Amino acid sequence: MADHRRSIPRTDTLLADPRLVEARRRLGDALVKAAIVAAQQRARDGELAPGEVLAAALAALPASASGLRPVINATGVLLHTNLGRAPLSDAARQALELAAGVTDVELDLGTGGRGRRGRTALAALAAAVPAAEAVHVVNNNAAALVLAATALAAGGEIVISRGELIEIGDGFRLPDLLVSTGARLREVGMTNRTAITDYADAIGPQTGMVLKVHPSNYRIEGFTADVPVARLSDLCRERGIPLVGDAGSGLLTPEPLLPREPDVTSWLNEGADLVTTSGDKLLGGPQCGLLFGRADLVDRLRRHPLARALRVDKVTLAALEATVSGPPTPTWESLHADHATLRSRAERLAARLRAKGVDAEAVDSRSVVGGGGAPGVSLPSAAVALDSRMAAALRRSEPPVLARVENNRCLLDLRAVPAEHDDTLLAGVLAASIGGCTDVRPGSGGSSVE
Repeated sequence: MADHRRSIPRTDTLLADPRLVEARRRLGDALVKAAIVAAQQRARDGELAPGEVLAAALAALPASASGLRPVINATGVLLHTNLGRAPLSDAARQALELAAGVTDVELDLGTGGRGRRGRTALAALAAAVPAAEAVHVVNNNAAALVLAATALAAGGEIVISRGELIEIGDGFRLPDLLVSTGARLREVGMTNRTAITDYADAIGPQTGMVLKVHPSNYRIEGFTADVPVARLSDLCRERGIPLVGDAGSGLLTPEPLLPREPDVTSWLNEGADLVTTSGDKLLGGPQCGLLFGRADLVDRLRRHPLARALRVDKVTLAALEATVSGPPTPTWESLHADHATLRSRAERLAARLRAKGVDAEAVDSRSVVGGGGAPGVSLPSAAVALDSRMAAALRRSEPPVLARVENNRCLLDLRAVPAEHDDTLLAGVLAASIGGCTDVRPGSGGSSVE
C-alpha cells in the first residue's frame, strides 16, 4: 500500500497558490509558512487527508500579523485595563493610519528645517487647557511622574501624604517609582488624616517638590482630612517649592457626572505648578502621559535627558491630537449613555435572542468607570442576562465577548458596547449558545464577578 504521506503537497507548491501568495503579502512569510507546516504535520499524523492540507492552512491563518484580537467589552467597566482601557474614536484611528506613513512629525515644511516634535498635538492640548502655560507629552502617567521627580527632586526630598502612597494594578507601588529616581520620600500625616501643618513642618532645604496624588482606585471615608490643592499651593509658594499634582484619570476639565474626580484645569486654577494625567483613561485617547503647568517647569522637564527616553512616537501624537480636537470619544459616549436607551437596547436584544431559542432577559445593571477612575461611583446601566455558563463560551466566540458573572448570571452590560455592535453581540451569543446553555433559565445565587 502506498504511503499517503507521499501525496502531501510540497511547501513550494502550496506557497504558489494565489490565496497563499496574497496571504504572504498581507501577513508575511513566517506566519504563512508556519500555518502550512502545521497543516502538513496534521496530514502526516493522519488527522487530514492530503487534499485537505491547503484548506487547513488557509483556515489557520490569523486575521492580521498582530496577535491582538478585537473584543467586545460587555463587562460594564468602561476603562478596562486588561482590555486596553479607552477605545479610540474613528477620528483617532484615521489619524493613526495617516501617521503610519512618512509624516512631518519633526519637520518645518516652511523652512525645511527641524521643527518642534508633535507641535500640532501640543497646540491642541494647550487649546484644551488654557490654564496651562505649557504642555508636554510622555509615554504614560507613570513616566510623567518619573520625569518630574527626576528633574525636580533627584537627590532631594519629595513631600507626600501617607494617605496618597497608592498601589495600583499588578503590584505597582507609587513610592517604589518615586524613589527609583534618586529622590527620598518625606511622608507626612496619617493614612486617613493629613493637615497643612504636616506639610509645613516637613518642607525644608532638601525639599525638591511637594506631590499631591489623587487616590484614583480607592476612597477613604469616615474620620478623614486632606489638604486641598489651593491651600497647599499657598504654602508651596511661600516656601518657593513647586507643587506637582497627579490627577491621573484623564479629565482635562470638570465632568458633572463625576464631581469628586479631579481635573487638570481645576488643579491648575487652584495653584498647582505642574499637573500630570493619563491619555488613555477618561480623556479617551491613546496611552500617554500629559504634563501641564508653568512654562519654566515644563521646559525644564522637556530638556531633561530622560525626556528623550520617555517621548512618544508619531502615531501616538496623531491619535492624541485627534482625540483632543476631534468629536466625542467612545469613552465620553459610554459615560454619558442614557439609561432608558440602554434599557431599550437590552430589551430588543433579549427579545431577538428568545426568538432564536436562547433564554435571555433584560435587566437593570450598574457600570463603573474603571482604569483607576472615579472609585466608588457606579452608573445606571442595562444588561442582557444569560446563564452563567455562557461567560466562558462567549470568550471563545468571534469576536470574543467579555461579560461579567454576577448572582449566578452572565450579564452583558451594554454601557461600553456601541449600539452598532449589537448585531455582532447577538451573533456571538447565538454561536456560544450551541454549547447547550440555551434551555437553562438564568437563576440567582451568590455574588461572584468574572
